[in-house]
Amino acid sequence: MVEDYFTGFLLHCKGWNSVLCNPSRPAFLGTATTKLNDTLVQGTRWNCGVLEVTLSKFCPPIYGLSRMSVLQTMCYGYYALQPLFSLPLWCFATVPQLCLLNGIPIYPKVTPLKLIVSSSWFLIFASVFVFSLLKHLEEVLITGGSVLTWWNEQRFWMIKSITAYTYGILDTILKHCGTRQPSFLPTDKVADDEQMRLYQMGKFNFQMSPNLLTPLVTLVILNMISFAGGIARMVIQGSWDEMFGQVFLSFYILLVNYPVIEGMTSRKDKARIPPSVALLSLVLSIVFLLLCSMALRFES
Repeated sequence: MVEDYFTGFLLHCKGWNSVLCNPSRPAFLGTATTKLNDTLVQGTRWNCGVLEVTLSKFCPPIYGLSRMSVLQTMCYGYYALQPLFSLPLWCFATVPQLCLLNGIPIYPKVTPLKLIVSSSWFLIFASVFVFSLLKHLEEVLITGGSVLTWWNEQRFWMIKSITAYTYGILDTILKHCGTRQPSFLPTDKVADDEQMRLYQMGKFNFQMSPNLLTPLVTLVILNMISFAGGIARMVIQGSWDEMFGQVFLSFYILLVNYPVIEGMTSRKDKARIPPSVALLSLVLSIVFLLLCSMALRFES
């Protein structure tokens, strides 16, 4: 399913070396997807493919370690295990928000209005978060990108983690269980005038499969509910120091996924999020919050 990754991996295992060819005049001409649906379908296929390599005898951390350098093995292992990013992303998008609505603090205390850190652990959390963003920004800028490119990469990383990465894992599991056969779905890279107009404006085209769109919209709505409920709880109970970390996390997720909120509310074009998907996602998010809240109360 990922012949380029697999071919490169085998050639490097046999002792071949790569040479970067980056002439001032472009040597090749290629096309990429411009539709969100095609991008995620393509990403699902890629993530399923690298997981298949991981579960085979050519698993990079095992097969490659004795045939290439440790650093190169780590690079191949990073891409091979990339779909597993979906697991912590799903946790970050649901668990802190659920605890926020139920008044359960999970991050160290901080007093944001007075800039007083009540726990040294908060500095560790904040430093990891800030410096990881700055490191990504540095990599984008030194390779010719812009701040907008960095912001869009942050946005797409979240979107792909909960859609393409997740479905890639599910496809791999179903194939190994024998309930699904390997399939290669080519993606359309030809865009019409309307799609090109949206692409040049930086607008997302949400004309896509509900299976891909519903999880994304559900998590955004869940964070909207949690953010509003968290602010209300902090104002009423005065628990700013305990809940600040969770409220900030929900706010950051909403800020990154603003195009999804825009697609549900203010956009009226054909590429907006269908009201049926938004309604279904609202119902799913409410049901999830109610069931989990009942479970937490039962545990306590």
